Amino acid sequence: MRGMPNPYARRRTVLAGAAMLTAGHALSAAATANASGRVLAERRLDERLVELTVDSPALGGSSRVALLTPRGWDRRAPDDRWPTLYLLAGGDGDHTTWTTMFRVQELAELLDVLVVMPAMPLFGFWTDWWNHGRQGPPRVRTYFLREVVPLVERAYGAGTRRAAAGESQGGFGALGMAARIPGLFGAVAAFGAPVHPIRHPEMWLSGAKFVGVDGYAVFGDPWEQWDVWLAWDPYRHAGGLRRTPVYLASGDGTPGPLDGGDPDPHIPGTEKWVALADAGVVSVTEAVCGEETRMLADRLTSLRAPVTTHIYPGTHSGTYGYRELRHALPTLLGALRGGPRR
Repeated sequence: MRGMPNPYARRRTVLAGAAMLTAGHALSAAATANASGRVLAERRLDERLVELTVDSPALGGSSRVALLTPRGWDRRAPDDRWPTLYLLAGGDGDHTTWTTMFRVQELAELLDVLVVMPAMPLFGFWTDWWNHGRQGPPRVRTYFLREVVPLVERAYGAGTRRAAAGESQGGFGALGMAARIPGLFGAVAAFGAPVHPIRHPEMWLSGAKFVGVDGYAVFGDPWEQWDVWLAWDPYRHAGGLRRTPVYLASGDGTPGPLDGGDPDPHIPGTEKWVALADAGVVSVTEAVCGEETRMLADRLTSLRAPVTTHIYPGTHSGTYGYRELRHALPTLLGALRGGPRR
């Protein structure tokens, strides 16, 4: 995609400095929010798959969390713990994609790993929403950090040896939390993810509107709430990933071997980026994700961070997430080695 100056990046340096201070305060407050989820129902879906319905004060309602359980989990003692892989849902919030489309239950490499797959609200961006200054639910990041993780570590055998991966907005969430809380995850992966959204704010605001969500409620207006956008932008926090192995993958928006022949649906409000797209691009969303992925990869390389990057012909399709998760497994499992229980 041909580059274009970002008008939002022209704000004064002093504003950017103040924004980082604001970000630190806001994220600290979110991490210490007093929210505690509880299990409303537990349902076994098959021999290894368990689904929890969780009451979530952070989301203002209930949510679901799927567990792909490791060998021996049903016979676990109270102090048994397994290395844990968190797989974060994309913008549709559908946690079942990991089992229905990506078929993680077929991966022999995960037989001794507890896999945790939480749902999130539609277009939730794994973010504590701005909500036009009102704050409050949905606080999706708080839901994950203060409800899901403590719950599975307390009652379901999750250990503190963690890795995380996500597709699309799930990759944004995994990278963002890893960058702002160094050591939370031993490794992290993102597939077709918006990893530098302040670079293309109209894309994500238009995408939210396209699916019926108020995008300005998530991060705010990129002019008026520049500090909020900056606070959540993984690229801006890349320094926090210096010691975390990272796997980044994205298509370039051109048709790839796993695509059909149809372009992505047109999203009103993205005309500028359509006009700037390289010849042959049929998925502007993925072309933008690809550009943001390259920028983050370059930034991590300049920091000498341990990053592996794969940019390929392809669109914003879950079929590539299926493939790239398998490519990312050596990075993710490398952080989880050292015995199945802890």
